[in-house]
Amino acid sequence: MFSAQTYDVAIVGGGMVGLATAIGLAMADLRVVVIDAGETQTLSGEARLRVSAINKASERLLNYLGAWQYLDESRAAPYSKMAVWDKDSLGKIGFDADSMSESHLGSIIENDNICQALAKRAGEFSNINHIENQRLANIAFGERESWLSLENGDNLSAALVIGADGANSWVRSQCNIPLTFWDYGHHAVVATIRTEIPHGDTARQVFLNSGPLAFLPLFETNLCSIVWSLPPEQAKALQNGETQAFERQLTAAFDGRLGYCHLASELQAFPLKMRYARHFARHRLVLSGDAAHTIHPLAGQGVNLGFLDAGAIIETITELHAKGKDIGDYAHLRSLERWRKADALEMIAAMEGFKRLFDGSNPIKKAVRDIGLNLVDNLSPVKTLFMQQAMGNKGKLPTPCQPQ
Repeated sequence: MFSAQTYDVAIVGGGMVGLATAIGLAMADLRVVVIDAGETQTLSGEARLRVSAINKASERLLNYLGAWQYLDESRAAPYSKMAVWDKDSLGKIGFDADSMSESHLGSIIENDNICQALAKRAGEFSNINHIENQRLANIAFGERESWLSLENGDNLSAALVIGADGANSWVRSQCNIPLTFWDYGHHAVVATIRTEIPHGDTARQVFLNSGPLAFLPLFETNLCSIVWSLPPEQAKALQNGETQAFERQLTAAFDGRLGYCHLASELQAFPLKMRYARHFARHRLVLSGDAAHTIHPLAGQGVNLGFLDAGAIIETITELHAKGKDIGDYAHLRSLERWRKADALEMIAAMEGFKRLFDGSNPIKKAVRDIGLNLVDNLSPVKTLFMQQAMGNKGKLPTPCQPQ
Protein backbone atom coordinates (compact mmCIF):
# COMPACT_ATOMS: atom_id res chain seq x y z
CA MET A 1 0.00 0.00 0.00
CA PHE A 2 1.07 3.57 -0.56
CA SER A 3 0.22 6.53 1.66
CA ALA A 4 -0.36 9.24 -0.93
CA GLN A 5 -3.86 10.71 -0.89
CA THR A 6 -3.85 11.69 -4.58
CA TYR A 7 -4.98 9.05 -7.07
CA ASP A 8 -5.76 8.70 -10.72
CA VAL A 9 -9.03 6.87 -10.02
CA ALA A 10 -11.21 6.60 -6.93
CA ILE A 11 -13.68 3.68 -7.04
CA VAL A 12 -16.58 3.86 -4.60
CA GLY A 13 -17.76 0.31 -3.93
CA GLY A 14 -15.69 -2.81 -3.27
CA GLY A 15 -18.01 -5.40 -4.77
CA MET A 16 -17.39 -7.55 -7.81
CA VAL A 17 -17.59 -4.76 -10.40
CA GLY A 18 -15.60 -2.23 -8.36
CA LEU A 19 -12.73 -4.60 -7.55
CA ALA A 20 -12.57 -5.92 -11.13
CA THR A 21 -12.33 -2.37 -12.45
CA ALA A 22 -9.62 -1.51 -9.91
CA ILE A 23 -7.43 -4.44 -10.96
CA GLY A 24 -7.78 -3.68 -14.67
CA LEU A 25 -6.82 -0.04 -14.18
CA ALA A 26 -3.93 -0.96 -11.88
CA MET A 27 -2.63 -3.25 -14.65
CA ALA A 28 -2.36 -0.09 -16.76
CA ASP A 29 -0.20 1.54 -14.05
CA LEU A 30 -2.90 3.86 -12.77
CA ARG A 31 -3.02 4.67 -9.06
CA VAL A 32 -6.35 3.45 -7.71
CA VAL A 33 -8.17 3.71 -4.39
CA VAL A 34 -11.20 1.51 -3.62
CA ILE A 35 -13.52 2.83 -0.91
CA ASP A 36 -15.46 -0.14 0.45
CA ALA A 37 -18.32 0.30 2.93
CA GLY A 38 -17.94 -3.36 4.00
CA GLU A 39 -15.16 -5.89 4.01
CA THR A 40 -14.31 -9.01 2.04
CA GLN A 41 -15.99 -12.07 3.53
CA THR A 42 -14.03 -15.25 4.20
CA LEU A 43 -15.71 -18.13 2.39
CA SER A 44 -16.46 -21.30 4.36
CA GLY A 45 -19.26 -23.58 5.47
CA GLU A 46 -22.72 -23.60 3.94
CA ALA A 47 -23.49 -22.25 0.47
CA ARG A 48 -24.14 -18.50 0.40
CA LEU A 49 -27.54 -17.29 -0.74
CA ARG A 50 -26.30 -14.72 -3.25
CA VAL A 51 -24.86 -16.41 -6.33
CA SER A 52 -24.18 -15.31 -9.91
CA ALA A 53 -24.43 -17.08 -13.26
CA ILE A 54 -21.07 -16.15 -14.74
CA ASN A 55 -21.05 -16.30 -18.55
CA LYS A 56 -18.04 -16.82 -20.82
CA ALA A 57 -17.39 -13.08 -21.32
CA SER A 58 -17.21 -12.54 -17.54
CA GLU A 59 -15.04 -15.63 -17.15
CA ARG A 60 -12.62 -14.23 -19.75
CA LEU A 61 -12.52 -10.91 -17.89
CA LEU A 62 -11.70 -12.64 -14.58
CA ASN A 63 -8.95 -14.63 -16.32
CA TYR A 64 -7.56 -11.48 -17.95
CA LEU A 65 -7.42 -9.82 -14.53
CA GLY A 66 -5.63 -12.83 -13.02
CA ALA A 67 -8.45 -13.34 -10.49
CA TRP A 68 -9.97 -16.59 -11.76
CA GLN A 69 -7.03 -18.58 -10.35
CA TYR A 70 -7.93 -17.36 -6.83
CA LEU A 71 -11.48 -18.69 -6.94
CA ASP A 72 -12.23 -21.57 -4.62
CA GLU A 73 -13.03 -23.90 -7.52
CA SER A 74 -14.37 -26.55 -5.16
CA ARG A 75 -17.29 -24.15 -4.60
CA ALA A 76 -17.79 -23.17 -8.26
CA ALA A 77 -20.32 -25.07 -10.38
CA PRO A 78 -19.78 -25.09 -14.15
CA TYR A 79 -22.99 -26.08 -15.91
CA SER A 80 -23.06 -27.86 -19.27
CA LYS A 81 -26.80 -27.89 -19.96
CA MET A 82 -29.80 -25.58 -19.74
CA ALA A 83 -33.48 -26.55 -19.73
CA VAL A 84 -36.33 -24.05 -20.04
CA TRP A 85 -40.03 -24.89 -20.18
CA ASP A 86 -43.47 -23.36 -19.81
CA LYS A 87 -45.61 -24.74 -17.00
CA ASP A 88 -48.56 -26.92 -18.04
CA SER A 89 -47.72 -26.78 -21.75
CA LEU A 90 -45.52 -28.42 -24.38
CA GLY A 91 -43.23 -25.41 -24.86
CA LYS A 92 -39.61 -26.20 -24.00
CA ILE A 93 -36.05 -25.57 -25.11
CA GLY A 94 -32.74 -27.19 -24.15
CA PHE A 95 -29.09 -26.25 -24.62
CA ASP A 96 -26.04 -28.49 -24.39
CA ALA A 97 -22.39 -27.43 -24.30
CA ASP A 98 -21.30 -30.50 -26.27
CA SER A 99 -23.44 -29.49 -29.24
CA MET A 100 -21.56 -26.19 -29.37
CA SER A 101 -18.10 -27.71 -28.83
CA GLU A 102 -17.87 -25.97 -25.46
CA SER A 103 -16.72 -27.49 -22.18
CA HIS A 104 -19.44 -25.60 -20.30
CA LEU A 105 -22.01 -22.85 -20.84
CA GLY A 106 -21.26 -20.86 -17.71
CA SER A 107 -20.66 -21.23 -13.97
CA ILE A 108 -22.79 -20.66 -10.89
CA ILE A 109 -20.51 -19.06 -8.30
CA GLU A 110 -21.22 -17.50 -4.91
CA ASN A 111 -20.74 -13.73 -4.98
CA ASP A 112 -18.48 -13.93 -1.92
CA ASN A 113 -16.25 -16.42 -3.74
CA ILE A 114 -15.80 -13.97 -6.62
CA CYS A 115 -15.20 -11.01 -4.29
CA GLN A 116 -12.67 -13.01 -2.26
CA ALA A 117 -10.75 -13.94 -5.43
CA LEU A 118 -10.76 -10.34 -6.68
CA ALA A 119 -9.64 -9.01 -3.29
CA LYS A 120 -6.72 -11.48 -3.20
CA ARG A 121 -5.65 -10.41 -6.68
CA ALA A 122 -6.05 -6.70 -5.84
CA GLY A 123 -3.82 -7.21 -2.81
CA GLU A 124 -0.93 -8.04 -5.14
CA PHE A 125 -0.85 -4.49 -6.55
CA SER A 126 1.10 -1.77 -4.78
CA ASN A 127 -0.88 0.84 -6.75
CA ILE A 128 -4.27 -0.26 -5.34
CA ASN A 129 -5.30 1.05 -1.93
CA HIS A 130 -8.33 -0.97 -0.78
CA ILE A 131 -9.94 0.90 2.13
CA GLU A 132 -12.48 -1.34 3.88
CA ASN A 133 -15.26 -0.54 6.39
CA GLN A 134 -15.28 3.10 5.41
CA ARG A 135 -17.92 5.31 3.80
CA LEU A 136 -17.79 8.60 1.97
CA ALA A 137 -19.01 11.70 3.76
CA ASN A 138 -18.70 14.22 0.92
CA ILE A 139 -17.78 14.39 -2.74
CA ALA A 140 -17.08 17.42 -4.93
CA PHE A 141 -15.99 17.89 -8.52
CA GLY A 142 -13.69 20.54 -9.93
CA GLU A 143 -12.40 21.33 -13.38
CA ARG A 144 -9.15 19.36 -12.95
CA GLU A 145 -9.90 16.90 -10.14
CA SER A 146 -12.47 15.56 -7.70
CA TRP A 147 -12.30 15.59 -3.91
CA LEU A 148 -13.62 12.92 -1.56
CA SER A 149 -13.94 13.05 2.22
CA LEU A 150 -14.29 9.84 4.24
CA GLU A 151 -16.29 9.52 7.43
CA ASN A 152 -13.03 9.00 9.35
CA GLY A 153 -11.89 12.49 8.28
CA ASP A 154 -9.42 11.44 5.56
CA ASN A 155 -9.44 13.47 2.35
CA LEU A 156 -8.61 12.12 -1.10
CA SER A 157 -8.44 13.51 -4.61
CA ALA A 158 -8.65 11.79 -7.99
CA ALA A 159 -8.87 12.60 -11.67
CA LEU A 160 -11.84 10.26 -12.03
CA VAL A 161 -14.48 8.84 -9.66
CA ILE A 162 -16.23 5.56 -10.50
CA GLY A 163 -19.50 4.93 -8.68
CA ALA A 164 -19.82 1.15 -8.32
CA ASP A 165 -21.73 1.26 -5.05
CA GLY A 166 -24.80 -0.75 -5.94
CA ALA A 167 -28.46 -0.24 -6.77
CA ASN A 168 -29.00 2.33 -3.99
CA SER A 169 -25.86 4.21 -5.02
CA TRP A 170 -24.80 7.00 -2.65
CA VAL A 171 -22.64 8.49 -5.40
CA ARG A 172 -25.52 8.62 -7.89
CA SER A 173 -27.80 10.20 -5.30
CA GLN A 174 -25.17 12.68 -4.09
CA CYS A 175 -24.52 13.79 -7.66
CA ASN A 176 -28.26 14.29 -8.27
CA ILE A 177 -28.34 11.98 -11.27
CA PRO A 178 -32.00 11.28 -12.17
CA LEU A 179 -33.16 7.69 -12.23
CA THR A 180 -35.71 6.07 -14.52
CA PHE A 181 -37.24 3.08 -12.76
CA TRP A 182 -40.25 0.87 -12.50
CA ASP A 183 -41.33 -1.79 -10.07
CA TYR A 184 -41.70 -5.21 -11.67
CA GLY A 185 -44.43 -5.99 -9.16
CA HIS A 186 -42.55 -9.08 -8.03
CA HIS A 187 -40.24 -10.13 -5.23
CA ALA A 188 -37.38 -12.56 -5.80
CA VAL A 189 -37.43 -15.38 -3.25
CA VAL A 190 -33.95 -16.86 -2.91
CA ALA A 191 -32.88 -19.97 -1.02
CA THR A 192 -30.57 -22.96 -1.11
CA ILE A 193 -32.36 -26.23 -1.84
CA ARG A 194 -31.26 -29.83 -1.36
CA THR A 195 -32.85 -31.98 -4.04
CA GLU A 196 -33.71 -35.66 -4.08
CA ILE A 197 -32.32 -36.08 -7.62
CA PRO A 198 -28.84 -34.76 -8.62
CA HIS A 199 -28.92 -31.57 -10.71
CA GLY A 200 -26.65 -33.06 -13.39
CA ASP A 201 -24.79 -29.76 -13.96
CA THR A 202 -27.95 -28.36 -15.55
CA ALA A 203 -29.42 -24.88 -15.07
CA ARG A 204 -33.22 -25.06 -15.18
CA GLN A 205 -35.99 -22.48 -15.43
CA VAL A 206 -39.75 -22.93 -15.55
CA PHE A 207 -42.16 -20.14 -16.44
CA LEU A 208 -45.17 -20.19 -14.10
CA ASN A 209 -48.27 -18.02 -14.35
CA SER A 210 -47.00 -16.14 -11.28
CA GLY A 211 -43.44 -15.65 -12.60
CA PRO A 212 -40.23 -17.56 -13.47
CA LEU A 213 -38.59 -20.08 -11.13
CA ALA A 214 -34.91 -20.91 -11.67
CA PHE A 215 -32.91 -23.80 -10.18
CA LEU A 216 -29.19 -23.09 -10.47
CA PRO A 217 -26.77 -26.01 -9.83
CA LEU A 218 -24.32 -25.50 -6.96
CA PHE A 219 -21.03 -27.17 -6.06
CA GLU A 220 -22.67 -30.25 -4.49
CA THR A 221 -24.53 -32.65 -6.77
CA ASN A 222 -27.83 -32.32 -4.89
CA LEU A 223 -27.60 -28.64 -4.02
CA CYS A 224 -29.26 -25.81 -5.98
CA SER A 225 -29.82 -22.10 -5.57
CA ILE A 226 -33.33 -20.98 -6.45
CA VAL A 227 -34.65 -17.61 -7.61
CA TRP A 228 -38.45 -17.57 -7.58
CA SER A 229 -40.14 -14.44 -8.91
CA LEU A 230 -43.51 -13.97 -7.21
CA PRO A 231 -46.09 -11.27 -6.43
CA PRO A 232 -45.16 -9.64 -3.09
CA GLU A 233 -48.04 -11.16 -1.12
CA GLN A 234 -47.18 -14.68 -2.28
CA ALA A 235 -43.49 -14.16 -1.49
CA LYS A 236 -44.39 -12.93 2.00
CA ALA A 237 -46.70 -15.90 2.56
CA LEU A 238 -43.92 -18.32 1.66
CA GLN A 239 -41.51 -16.56 4.01
CA ASN A 240 -43.96 -16.60 6.90
CA GLY A 241 -45.33 -20.08 6.27
CA GLU A 242 -44.15 -23.47 7.45
CA THR A 243 -41.07 -25.06 5.91
CA GLN A 244 -42.88 -28.21 4.80
CA ALA A 245 -45.60 -26.17 3.07
CA PHE A 246 -42.92 -24.24 1.15
CA GLU A 247 -41.14 -27.45 0.17
CA ARG A 248 -44.36 -29.00 -1.15
CA GLN A 249 -45.26 -25.87 -3.14
CA LEU A 250 -41.75 -25.60 -4.58
CA THR A 251 -41.64 -29.28 -5.59
CA ALA A 252 -45.02 -28.98 -7.33
CA ALA A 253 -44.14 -25.69 -9.05
CA PHE A 254 -41.00 -27.32 -10.44
CA ASP A 255 -42.92 -30.32 -11.76
CA GLY A 256 -40.92 -32.61 -9.47
CA ARG A 257 -38.03 -32.49 -11.96
CA LEU A 258 -35.48 -32.99 -9.17
CA GLY A 259 -37.68 -34.95 -6.80
CA TYR A 260 -38.67 -33.61 -3.41
CA CYS A 261 -37.08 -30.24 -2.57
CA HIS A 262 -35.72 -29.68 0.96
CA LEU A 263 -35.03 -26.17 2.23
CA ALA A 264 -31.34 -25.99 3.22
CA SER A 265 -31.09 -22.31 4.20
CA GLU A 266 -33.14 -19.36 5.32
CA LEU A 267 -35.61 -17.81 2.86
CA GLN A 268 -34.91 -14.28 1.70
CA ALA A 269 -37.00 -12.05 -0.54
CA PHE A 270 -36.26 -8.69 -2.12
CA PRO A 271 -38.29 -6.44 -4.44
CA LEU A 272 -37.44 -6.47 -8.15
CA LYS A 273 -37.02 -3.09 -9.81
CA MET A 274 -35.66 -1.86 -13.10
CA ARG A 275 -33.33 1.11 -12.63
CA TYR A 276 -31.63 3.11 -15.34
CA ALA A 277 -29.56 6.21 -14.57
CA ARG A 278 -30.19 9.09 -16.98
CA HIS A 279 -26.44 9.72 -17.09
CA PHE A 280 -23.77 7.02 -16.90
CA ALA A 281 -21.01 9.64 -17.01
CA ARG A 282 -20.39 13.25 -16.13
CA HIS A 283 -17.28 15.37 -15.82
CA ARG A 284 -14.88 13.31 -13.62
CA LEU A 285 -17.55 10.67 -12.92
CA VAL A 286 -18.62 7.29 -14.33
CA LEU A 287 -21.40 5.04 -12.96
CA SER A 288 -20.95 1.29 -13.27
CA GLY A 289 -22.80 -1.94 -12.49
CA ASP A 290 -25.98 -1.72 -10.41
CA ALA A 291 -25.32 1.97 -9.71
CA ALA A 292 -26.06 2.58 -13.39
CA HIS A 293 -28.68 -0.11 -14.09
CA THR A 294 -30.57 -3.04 -12.60
CA ILE A 295 -32.60 -5.56 -14.59
CA HIS A 296 -34.97 -8.47 -13.98
CA PRO A 297 -33.03 -11.60 -12.90
CA LEU A 298 -34.95 -14.00 -15.18
CA ALA A 299 -31.94 -14.49 -17.51
CA GLY A 300 -29.27 -14.07 -14.83
CA GLN A 301 -27.49 -11.34 -16.79
CA GLY A 302 -27.21 -8.59 -14.14
CA VAL A 303 -23.66 -9.24 -12.96
CA ASN A 304 -22.51 -10.04 -16.50
CA LEU A 305 -23.74 -6.63 -17.64
CA GLY A 306 -21.80 -5.11 -14.74
CA PHE A 307 -18.63 -6.97 -15.72
CA LEU A 308 -19.05 -5.65 -19.28
CA ASP A 309 -19.16 -2.16 -17.74
CA ALA A 310 -15.90 -2.94 -15.94
CA GLY A 311 -14.28 -4.24 -19.13
CA ALA A 312 -15.39 -1.20 -21.12
CA ILE A 313 -14.10 1.21 -18.46
CA ILE A 314 -10.77 -0.63 -18.32
CA GLU A 315 -10.42 -0.51 -22.11
CA THR A 316 -11.42 3.17 -22.41
CA ILE A 317 -9.42 4.57 -19.49
CA THR A 318 -6.34 2.49 -20.39
CA GLU A 319 -6.39 3.95 -23.92
CA LEU A 320 -6.87 7.53 -22.66
CA HIS A 321 -4.05 7.12 -20.15
CA ALA A 322 -1.70 5.65 -22.77
CA LYS A 323 -2.34 8.67 -25.02
CA GLY A 324 -1.70 11.10 -22.17
CA LYS A 325 -5.28 12.39 -22.20
CA ASP A 326 -7.29 13.60 -19.21
CA ILE A 327 -9.13 10.44 -18.06
CA GLY A 328 -11.82 12.44 -16.25
CA ASP A 329 -12.75 14.88 -19.01
CA TYR A 330 -16.36 14.25 -19.98
CA ALA A 331 -15.51 14.90 -23.64
CA HIS A 332 -13.34 11.76 -23.47
CA LEU A 333 -16.00 9.72 -21.60
CA ARG A 334 -18.96 10.31 -23.93
CA SER A 335 -18.26 7.36 -26.22
CA LEU A 336 -17.97 5.07 -23.16
CA GLU A 337 -21.30 6.38 -21.87
CA ARG A 338 -23.07 5.83 -25.22
CA TRP A 339 -21.64 2.30 -25.44
CA ARG A 340 -22.75 1.23 -21.97
CA LYS A 341 -26.16 2.93 -22.14
CA ALA A 342 -26.94 1.19 -25.44
CA ASP A 343 -25.98 -2.22 -24.01
CA ALA A 344 -28.01 -1.66 -20.85
CA LEU A 345 -31.08 -0.45 -22.76
CA GLU A 346 -30.94 -3.46 -25.07
CA MET A 347 -30.82 -5.83 -22.10
CA ILE A 348 -33.60 -3.98 -20.23
CA ALA A 349 -35.83 -4.12 -23.32
CA ALA A 350 -35.13 -7.83 -23.85
CA MET A 351 -35.88 -8.69 -20.22
CA GLU A 352 -39.10 -6.64 -20.29
CA GLY A 353 -40.18 -8.37 -23.49
CA PHE A 354 -39.51 -11.82 -22.01
CA LYS A 355 -41.31 -10.91 -18.80
CA ARG A 356 -44.41 -9.66 -20.63
CA LEU A 357 -44.51 -12.67 -22.96
CA PHE A 358 -44.18 -15.23 -20.16
CA ASP A 359 -46.39 -13.39 -17.67
CA GLY A 360 -49.81 -14.88 -16.90
CA SER A 361 -51.99 -17.58 -18.38
CA ASN A 362 -53.52 -15.77 -21.35
CA PRO A 363 -54.18 -18.60 -23.87
CA ILE A 364 -52.96 -16.58 -26.85
CA LYS A 365 -49.69 -15.68 -25.13
CA LYS A 366 -49.34 -19.28 -23.98
CA ALA A 367 -49.72 -20.51 -27.57
CA VAL A 368 -47.13 -17.98 -28.78
CA ARG A 369 -44.75 -19.12 -26.03
CA ASP A 370 -45.18 -22.78 -26.95
CA ILE A 371 -44.62 -22.16 -30.65
CA GLY A 372 -41.68 -19.84 -30.03
CA LEU A 373 -39.84 -22.13 -27.61
CA ASN A 374 -40.29 -25.22 -29.75
CA LEU A 375 -39.39 -23.34 -32.93
CA VAL A 376 -36.11 -22.10 -31.43
CA ASP A 377 -35.41 -25.57 -30.02
CA ASN A 378 -35.71 -27.09 -33.50
CA LEU A 379 -33.92 -24.42 -35.55
CA SER A 380 -30.19 -24.94 -35.00
CA PRO A 381 -28.95 -21.53 -36.34
CA VAL A 382 -31.44 -19.58 -34.20
CA LYS A 383 -30.75 -21.77 -31.18
CA THR A 384 -27.00 -21.27 -31.59
CA LEU A 385 -27.48 -17.49 -31.81
CA PHE A 386 -29.53 -17.50 -28.60
CA MET A 387 -26.91 -19.54 -26.81
CA GLN A 388 -23.98 -17.45 -28.02
CA GLN A 389 -25.80 -14.36 -26.75
CA ALA A 390 -26.44 -15.98 -23.35
CA MET A 391 -22.78 -17.02 -23.07
CA GLY A 392 -21.65 -13.45 -23.75
CA ASN A 393 -20.05 -14.21 -27.10
CA LYS A 394 -22.06 -11.69 -29.14
CA GLY A 395 -22.21 -7.91 -29.40
CA LYS A 396 -19.52 -5.28 -28.93
CA LEU A 397 -17.31 -6.88 -26.29
CA PRO A 398 -14.64 -4.93 -24.40
CA THR A 399 -11.10 -6.12 -25.13
CA PRO A 400 -10.67 -7.91 -21.73
CA CYS A 401 -13.91 -9.87 -22.38
CA GLN A 402 -13.13 -11.02 -25.92
CA PRO A 403 -12.06 -14.56 -26.84
CA GLN A 404 -8.28 -14.80 -27.06
